[in-house]
Amino acid sequence: MPKPNLLILDDEISICKSLSFILEDDYEVYASTDPDEAIALFSHVAFSIALLDLRLGMRDGIDVLKQLRSVSPRTVVIIMTAYGSIPSAVEAMRQGAFYYASKPIDMHELKVLLEKAMEQFQLQSRVEWLSEEIQKAYDVHGLIGHSAQMQNVFSLIDKVKNIDSSVLIMGESGTGKELVARAIHFAGDRQKQVFSTINCAAIPANLIESELFGYEKGAFTGAVARKTGIFETANGGTLFLDEIGELDIGLQSKLLRVLQEKAIMRIGGQKEIAIDVRIIAATNRDLKKEIQQGKFREDLYYRLNVIPILLPPLRERQEDIPSLIQHFINKINERMSKQIKGIDPDALQLLLDYPFPGNVRELQNIIERSIALADGDRVTVSDLPGDLQTKPAQPADSKLVPVYVGETMETVERKVILSTLQAMDGNRRKTAETLGIGERTLRDKLARYRAE
Repeated sequence: MPKPNLLILDDEISICKSLSFILEDDYEVYASTDPDEAIALFSHVAFSIALLDLRLGMRDGIDVLKQLRSVSPRTVVIIMTAYGSIPSAVEAMRQGAFYYASKPIDMHELKVLLEKAMEQFQLQSRVEWLSEEIQKAYDVHGLIGHSAQMQNVFSLIDKVKNIDSSVLIMGESGTGKELVARAIHFAGDRQKQVFSTINCAAIPANLIESELFGYEKGAFTGAVARKTGIFETANGGTLFLDEIGELDIGLQSKLLRVLQEKAIMRIGGQKEIAIDVRIIAATNRDLKKEIQQGKFREDLYYRLNVIPILLPPLRERQEDIPSLIQHFINKINERMSKQIKGIDPDALQLLLDYPFPGNVRELQNIIERSIALADGDRVTVSDLPGDLQTKPAQPADSKLVPVYVGETMETVERKVILSTLQAMDGNRRKTAETLGIGERTLRDKLARYRAE
């Protein structure tokens, strides 16, 4: 682990040298007698702690402290001051200094103070990290939409945020399943605890068990020390099991036992460890079909699927595309220091007509590429990828219903029924006759669609 960076600013070079020599084993020490030089260092060095003398020749140490706090508010500043300047040190603390050390410096006391300063720095970093995570959840970065489907998702997030029941998020790749999991966690009672994620498809089957449950020293060849699994590190918080459909069938029974007993046992361990973890799982597979094929345990499915959340593909909520585009423009402008104001109508129409097999993630990538290449202040057709710049020709009287690879039969049936009903101007009798089904069957299916 790299040593934390520490700045020493004192106008006496002898003090700079002696403190550097004593502290260099524990810190990456930078020393300076010039306040301007020291402040300039902050442009390329992230300092955890600064030791600042209040007497810097003609410069007022309080003013230098204010400058340091301005350029690096996270840096924890300890004031060094002569005994007679204690009132000035107290004033410095009012201006944001962490504490003060009286000269002549007692090195034992200073080292204790530095340890406490590092604890303060790490605490601040943790708070900032949590704030950023919460902002991510509410910034929703793709969880945007006025469509009925997305409003239903938002409603479910609000309902389940404070309960511990397992949630299963289903949807195609790129629809934002992890974003929903994060929103549930950071909107709820566990928001100040850990949010951990593991991709069941990204870790080889022979390694994922140790990642989940950990192992004891000597449990197998190469286990030279105890390893804590992700269930333990997530204790008190939320564990997001992404691509749960890819989990090895043998491990599924072990996961089921953990969910039932609320306890884990490390590989090679002799005792169970109680855990309190809220489980959110996600998949882009049809788990019911996987069950029929013997690839997924039915009992685990029902244990995970206490609260199902279905994320619609982007092609089924086209009305959300303009809002998503503007959201991505705003975010990417900030990151790239661009000034793109919006998208031309012709370019927008091409995107509205595109099926987005990669869903929201693909839309974000398209907008990012377009902004990077844009010459003006708007995204135009010429900024879009080449395969999107021309709209495929269709007969003027075409009444095609788009069907995509990987869609379930239920989804295809729903599209055909609703499109036919629209083509028949809402006439249910004609719709049923055209589709070759009874009016009662049609009525039941439409009622189910409204309930969903």
